[in-house]
Amino acid sequence: MLNFNLNYKKIIISFSLLFFFLSFTDAQNKKSPVLLTIGEESITKAEFLDIYNKNNVKDAVLNKNSLSEYLNLYINFKLKVKEAEALGIDTISSIKKELKGYREQLAKPYLIDEETNAKLILEAYNRMKYDIRASHILIKLSPNPTPDDTLKAYKKIMKIRDRILKGEDFNILAAKLSDDLSARDRKENHRIYKGNKGDLGYFTVFDMIYPFETAAYNTNIGDVSMPIRTEYGYHIIKVTDKRPAMGKVLCAHILLLHKENSTKEDSAELKNKIFKIYNELESGESFESLASKYSDDKKSAINGGKLPWFGPNKMVPEFIETVYNLKNIGDYSKPILTQYGWHIIKLIDQKKIGSFEENKEKIKKRLAKDSRANKSKISLVKKIKKEYGFNENIKAKNIFYKLVNQKVFNAKWNFDKNTVLNKTLITIGNKNYSQKDFADFIVLNQKRETPIDLKKYIDKKYNEFKENKCIEYEDSQLEKKYPEFKAIVKEYRDGILLFEFMNRNIWDKAIKDSTGLENFYKNNLDKYQWDERLDASIYTFKNNNSKIIKKVKKLVKKSVDEKTILEQINSDTTKILSIKTDKFLKDNNEIIKSIKWEKGISKTIVSKDGTASFVKVNRIIPKGPKKLNEARGIIISDYQKYLEDEKIKELKKKYPVIINQEVFNTMIK
Repeated sequence: MLNFNLNYKKIIISFSLLFFFLSFTDAQNKKSPVLLTIGEESITKAEFLDIYNKNNVKDAVLNKNSLSEYLNLYINFKLKVKEAEALGIDTISSIKKELKGYREQLAKPYLIDEETNAKLILEAYNRMKYDIRASHILIKLSPNPTPDDTLKAYKKIMKIRDRILKGEDFNILAAKLSDDLSARDRKENHRIYKGNKGDLGYFTVFDMIYPFETAAYNTNIGDVSMPIRTEYGYHIIKVTDKRPAMGKVLCAHILLLHKENSTKEDSAELKNKIFKIYNELESGESFESLASKYSDDKKSAINGGKLPWFGPNKMVPEFIETVYNLKNIGDYSKPILTQYGWHIIKLIDQKKIGSFEENKEKIKKRLAKDSRANKSKISLVKKIKKEYGFNENIKAKNIFYKLVNQKVFNAKWNFDKNTVLNKTLITIGNKNYSQKDFADFIVLNQKRETPIDLKKYIDKKYNEFKENKCIEYEDSQLEKKYPEFKAIVKEYRDGILLFEFMNRNIWDKAIKDSTGLENFYKNNLDKYQWDERLDASIYTFKNNNSKIIKKVKKLVKKSVDEKTILEQINSDTTKILSIKTDKFLKDNNEIIKSIKWEKGISKTIVSKDGTASFVKVNRIIPKGPKKLNEARGIIISDYQKYLEDEKIKELKKKYPVIINQEVFNTMIK
């Protein structure tokens, strides 16, 4: 593959590996003697050795050849990056956008509280070890309830909890009083859906919103939790089962569906049918054939009843309980009844949850997208405030209670530019954020939403503003606090500049500069020469059938064209003969190598694999120059190398390179 077609990321990675360095601002590097200067930039001996040692085998002998070779690579790299900067490539919007996006990704691990995150990851893994079955009762609240509405909902859920503790049935009360509509029977599209009476079935970590999950895992089997507040309102939770985790399972089932408006006779008939199928299974019939024959789940029936992999929250509780009780791969259940009908279930495969180390990265990724990640954010903000010193002017916020109006709930609010908003609102480290900064924040982050009390809205936005600016400030300090972060961002930046420089000045130019390429080809024609070649056709047969080979040789002697020969010998279903016509070099083909180079038809050659071949030699082509289109790839590659070498010479004049030979010699062991 040609240089100009190299994958972008491979370019970045290759130079990253070549020239990555941690930091050269330490005392040792400052005291180290200067090894070389490139233009006005000085590079110390210690600086160079840090790079060399990082990118070479540990404890490798520092001999003159390896050091010289590496120093030359490093100088060329630095020259190209310098010129890219001089050309303003680092100011191009697409380059800045690319670097900004990379830096944002790189900064993410630095903008979380690692201690809190580690605790959350471990907590999630410990919960992952168990599956919970729970029921709940929900009293809804609007997204922005008034204090009166909140108190009213809380009192209502507490009264329901008191009734349960006094002996009333949780599930009956859920069907009557829960605001979760799935708890009771309902009619939709002329069909009756049976309510779950609050039973949510089985679930595990990340299946429910975090506050609900936490309450469920912290409640004992049979107990009813205190009210839990979530974004939906207040819940009380009753845990009905807790089991070691099922993990993921691959199952097949045979399903006989309930008929709509079925009678008792219909139900009895369906039950008899499923048990007859079960008896066939017990008698030795294969599960797959019975599923294909009888199952009403047509989608899975065509695959022998096989369902996709699933976890505990993907099936109704009766189905999951049955799977729990299938101990061995290949076991199948007795018929079970669910709201859908009768099932027989077979366990095909199972993936247990695995160790903490096996799950750590997966949990970390899910954590980043989950609401519990906010705990890490809150903890980080608290640390930022403490580290840099955080001050706020609460009184300066009060102007916004009058300044902001109802338009903000339609995302149409803005402030009069003549309004004086110059008071400092918050201070973090050496950075002040004014009232105007907060006003801009509101304008930028407003959205269409249900109106709430404006004072409450402003307070909410103000808290978001403080969090945002704390993290923004911490982000601005990363290069100062973490030398490795600064170095890898610089490394990536230099890699992008290098790629763009090479693409513009070398790779693209070699392709587009047809005149320059033509001249380079003519000036170096002696490098692009053919050895003696054979213009020939190789006829290869599937086996050594002398009758067919003889027939084909006769056709060749009669100058019958290749297409006609192939049509006569091969059929639509059987390919006996193949023909390859080319200009062959002797050492590039074993058959061509083994025959006499003379015009005519060669003897038959039988290979070890049983195939037979002969060659029709058309002519012998003497040695001579390759045409440009015959060696275009290698010529472009050579032209690129030529352009690069010329560019390096030019850059060395522009940015003089001076190597301190005495310092260089001290590195040689």
